[in-house]
Amino acid sequence: MRLLLKVLAAPIVVLLTVFVWLCALLLNLSAFVFGLAGTMVGLLGLAVLVTYSVQNGIILLVIAFLVSPFGLPMLAVRLLGFLQDANYTLRDFIKA
Repeated sequence: MRLLLKVLAAPIVVLLTVFVWLCALLLNLSAFVFGLAGTMVGLLGLAVLVTYSVQNGIILLVIAFLVSPFGLPMLAVRLLGFLQDANYTLRDFIKA
């Protein structure tokens, strides 16, 4: 029974490994784009905050934070880490 579970878990490990690699590649490629976008929106938010409207400036600054590497991309990194932990747990199950 345990051998059957190990055989069934092996393709899942392969799929998870490939998926994690692809997601990590996409995160690395998008980090530069998100960094530029966050910088531009942040500078625009500061300009709007000072010259036009405080409310619109704060909204733009919040959007800049979400686009920056500390916002939504960090959430994606955490989720990818959880998937990688699940992958390593399945690998340990197969090896044992």
